[in-house]
Amino acid sequence: MTQTEPPPPHQQHTSSPHSPPPPSSADTTPARAQETPPDRPRLLLIRRRYLGDIVLLGSVLKNLRLHWPTAQIALLADRAYAPVAALHPEVDRVRSFPAKLTQWPRFIRELRCTRFTHVFDFDNSDRTALVTRLTAAPIRLTYEREGQTFRHRWAYTGSVKLRERDFCSQHITETYLQLIAASGVSIRTREVSLPPRPADLAHTQRFAAPHSATTPASPGGPTDTGRAFHTAVQRPRILVHPGSRSRYRVWPAERFAAVCDRLQDELDAQVFLVAGAGERGTAQAIRAAAQSHLVLIDEALSIGGLAALCSRFDLMLCHDSGPMHLAAAVGTPVVALFGSQNAANWSPLGQGHQVLQTALPCTCLPDTPTPCQKDDSYRSYCVRKLSPETVFNACAQSLAYLQQPDFRDSA
Repeated sequence: MTQTEPPPPHQQHTSSPHSPPPPSSADTTPARAQETPPDRPRLLLIRRRYLGDIVLLGSVLKNLRLHWPTAQIALLADRAYAPVAALHPEVDRVRSFPAKLTQWPRFIRELRCTRFTHVFDFDNSDRTALVTRLTAAPIRLTYEREGQTFRHRWAYTGSVKLRERDFCSQHITETYLQLIAASGVSIRTREVSLPPRPADLAHTQRFAAPHSATTPASPGGPTDTGRAFHTAVQRPRILVHPGSRSRYRVWPAERFAAVCDRLQDELDAQVFLVAGAGERGTAQAIRAAAQSHLVLIDEALSIGGLAALCSRFDLMLCHDSGPMHLAAAVGTPVVALFGSQNAANWSPLGQGHQVLQTALPCTCLPDTPTPCQKDDSYRSYCVRKLSPETVFNACAQSLAYLQQPDFRDSA
């Protein structure tokens, strides 16, 4: 699953993302301390949050491992997102920021004692700049945005200058790759993939498709990959994740219910609902509004458990969200509902995905919970412009595409 593979018929109602020059051509400020790294470089990557952002570091990690096979790779994230970082098989150690001020001296001592050779700061915030500087690593890189004051120059030995037009038009993974390319890492793959862990697959075995040829005799055994595309005699299985970090990105529950009803009635699909702890009310509202029976997976899942669960379905219907990127990374095609966020930056990577987004800028709807903030893409209800008909048609098209031999052979 790579970004260079063309997706299937796209139903994205915006222009196609512009393909930028390869990251190796980035405008970079050379690092001042170009010491020859030891036989086993020690690398620290800093990305504090969120679920999707850390999942999408996958291509960076794969390229670092290909370039330095024996490198020691650590990933520093906020404590709440450390379990996401741990899903990456290339990461040797996950570190998290201290919860208490009294823990900081020991935290900094441990970082310095590790003697990192490279630090890649993908955040460039006040906190991460300070941590980067205190590591004393000879090579410390971050971004410098065009037209913005580079306030943390003192913390880094070099920077990648991001042109505004490239930053707005290229996928965030391309921006990530520019940072490691600045240290001489050759970009050999753009793949973002997270193979589900055996323990997580075992935990979600009860949600596996019945009578599937890929379902192992031993739950969680070495042959259990979670992948189980439906056949002509097996009903398609669709996972619906209706949650989002932002209430502005949430599609109304009654519309989800209408689409779920049609998927079951017209396509004979099995529809399952799943949501995070703070999103169960939305899932329950969808179930209550639906005329057909929807299975609600109403249990607390770890991030690894959610990844394994996603891998057991033919298709996922969701918002522009972290679970969208998680599903794409385990190889499950998604139909993603975008509002006013930049789909060029954040579309799901890989084959079989569809991005639905109304033409922007759009006229504000009269029945939104609060007024839209036209100049703020994080506070606009543009996703409500999508009709149930549009979403149902996209799901039907995706299910038809998944049955094509070319897709099944590549999955």
